[in-house]
Amino acid sequence: MPSPMKNNAIDYIEFLVSDIDRSKAFYGSAFGWTFTDYGPDYSAFSDGQLEGGLTTQGTPKPDGGPLVILYAENLEASLEAVKKADGKIAKEIFTFPGGRRFHFTDPDGYELAVWSEK
Repeated sequence: MPSPMKNNAIDYIEFLVSDIDRSKAFYGSAFGWTFTDYGPDYSAFSDGQLEGGLTTQGTPKPDGGPLVILYAENLEASLEAVKKADGKIAKEIFTFPGGRRFHFTDPDGYELAVWSEK
């Protein structure tokens, strides 16, 4: 039986990518994610709390799907890490009720966001 704390929470995210090694380098460099390879077409990732996967078993769809939002204690440091990893900034840091965030695109064009309450 699933833990009540995980019920209705995001449990796994899967990205269709064109190059697993490039995506691993990006997410590892920008956010410190770790990876476990399961053959040439799939690599699982962990950010320390959430798990997901990178797969080449399909065509990347950067214009579809939900906006995945990551949390950062230091938003500016996260922004710099994304830039250093060659991510493209889609929306610079802006405020919203509850905090601040920015949006970026990864090497396959997926748009994600990073937020902080600070």
